Amino acid sequence: MSIQRRALMRAAAGVLAAGAASGAAAQSAGTLDEVKKRGVLRVGVTQAPPWYSKDPRSGEWSSGLGISMGKAMAGTLGVKFEAVEVTWGNAIAALQGNKIDMMFMLDATAERKQAVDFPETPLLFYSLAVLARDDLPVKAWADLDRAGVRIAAPQGTTMDRWVSEHTPKADIQRFPGNAEAIAAFQAGRVDAVCLFHPPLLAARQRLGKGKIVVPTPANSQPSSVALRKDDAAFRDWVDREIGAYYHSGQTQAWYETALSDFGLDPALAPPVMKERMN
Repeated sequence: MSIQRRALMRAAAGVLAAGAASGAAAQSAGTLDEVKKRGVLRVGVTQAPPWYSKDPRSGEWSSGLGISMGKAMAGTLGVKFEAVEVTWGNAIAALQGNKIDMMFMLDATAERKQAVDFPETPLLFYSLAVLARDDLPVKAWADLDRAGVRIAAPQGTTMDRWVSEHTPKADIQRFPGNAEAIAAFQAGRVDAVCLFHPPLLAARQRLGKGKIVVPTPANSQPSSVALRKDDAAFRDWVDREIGAYYHSGQTQAWYETALSDFGLDPALAPPVMKERMN
């Protein structure tokens, strides 16, 4: 090996070592420090009322429980709130790639826990439902588990996994997000769309057709907040914040405000606090 080549290899090794040290230093700083230094808390959002809703006239993410909670957290840290548009399917990659700092309304599944962290405290509770054709008989998941029944679900979500497991005979059509799945139902390309109950309230209000059913056996479960892995300080801070919002009733209040903003009567919607569910 020539002296020149050895020198080049030593230089390259030095660059790699410096990069690794820089990355380690950034990681050790932690998300809380990085957010404060940046002056911005980046929250992943996707069009899915009542969780997130963009004003079509201004282009601003102006409504939704996730927007209200994100702004409150940013205010506590003394930084600005920034909505970063993602999809349910690529939100984990956005966290891993340091494009966002958190994503509300992602369930803490075993698969996701391999890639990201979640706080111990649940964000809220909700039930899985379908918006189905008015003439489609649906009382149980078994009623949908038939050849020829077309079901839409956002790809890579809890809804996708549930219908895959409980309605394997149906024609399951997967879409990037809630809006695309609902659009397929609106266009008549599917017979039902499977989402958690709250977004279906908004969809039914907008479409003016279809019926919302919580098929049996009912699947009510907690949702959570996805965070970058191995940052205990940030995870614990988020845990304390969402716990305080939940137990004070603030989470339920933000949810009801989001429903009202979308023209829905909160009194007709199931609560997102387990203690208030029937």
